[in-house]
Amino acid sequence: MIWINCEHLVKICANPIISVDNIHKFMNSESRLLRSLRFEPIIIKGNKMIPINTLKKTTLAVCASFALSTTAFAASHGDKKEKEPVCDKPIEVVIHSSYGGGTDVTARMMMIRSRRTLDQDMFVISKRGGSGAKAQNYVLSKPADGCTIMALTQSHLYTMAQGKSDMKIDDIVGVARAMDDPTFLVAGKKSEAHTIEDLIAMSKKRALNFGVAQVGGTEHIGLAQFSKAAGIKFKVVPFGSGGEMLQALLSGAIDATLPNVSEAATLMADGSVRALVLLAEERLPDYADIRTSYEMGYEVKTSTTRGYADLAKTPKDKIDQISEGMVKAMQHEVFANYLATAGLKVETSVAGTAVWDKGLKEEYLKAAGALKELGIIK
Repeated sequence: MIWINCEHLVKICANPIISVDNIHKFMNSESRLLRSLRFEPIIIKGNKMIPINTLKKTTLAVCASFALSTTAFAASHGDKKEKEPVCDKPIEVVIHSSYGGGTDVTARMMMIRSRRTLDQDMFVISKRGGSGAKAQNYVLSKPADGCTIMALTQSHLYTMAQGKSDMKIDDIVGVARAMDDPTFLVAGKKSEAHTIEDLIAMSKKRALNFGVAQVGGTEHIGLAQFSKAAGIKFKVVPFGSGGEMLQALLSGAIDATLPNVSEAATLMADGSVRALVLLAEERLPDYADIRTSYEMGYEVKTSTTRGYADLAKTPKDKIDQISEGMVKAMQHEVFANYLATAGLKVETSVAGTAVWDKGLKEEYLKAAGALKELGIIK
């Protein structure tokens, strides 16, 4: 979704007196981009986000005039910005998936407030193909100036580890983490396994069928590591998505699977699935009765993360500026409410460059080792 607030109108209207015609000229000039992205522009008015096509012309004029007068007043009193914008052009946020998917939606939610905290226009561009390879190579082709940011998931790390793109892990630096969605190991409500100990005992008799989204993906790697530690015999059945693997569990086609909190919350609430363990170091406040792998003596943690990275050669002051602005934006209630809909919290999801970059590099090494053990890479 393209977000347009009053401050942005001030920047794009050259005429010192903003008229409705000026606004419409802007809208027309951007129409090609808007049509290509298939999103409806919105005016942010207070805490409300209103489609521009539903606003009356007078409302637009008042909003724009108020913004202009405020800016003019500040300028006349020598009000200066503490920091210059990161770029002299809009920042592009590169995603590897389709518009409207989870990565895209998360990026757009991040951008709502980041445009303000960074005083910078931003837009999403999709470069699909090769499980992130096309997006990675596109980012590598851009200058290291902070104006191109890559939306990152574990898929990118697996792609790098398998050498499917030209990008190496040291080519990027993590800027900010947006989401950390831990993984449960769950069984169906009709399963004989009421505890993780029951499941381990079942696997001694036969190899259990575990559903995963894809071979070599996050669930597969987490399953392999936990099974090795706990002594579980298993076979993987790939389904293509988290939703499909949960449907297979509900139908009884598989014995267990590994969904994220956001994927399993509803099914756990209505009793359709039973969480046997959380693959994490600490219990989640909203699921305080579910034991973690660490407290059971299995030092295995698995989660789906989404965050943002820039080229490693980008000047450090720009990296820090982007990180600070994005973290501040994602700590706002707008993004916090978005996380809450997935059962997640700002405190455990959002992180700056120091934490996120360290985590990325550790996750990459873990993924590369696991892929070797599974025989997917040599």
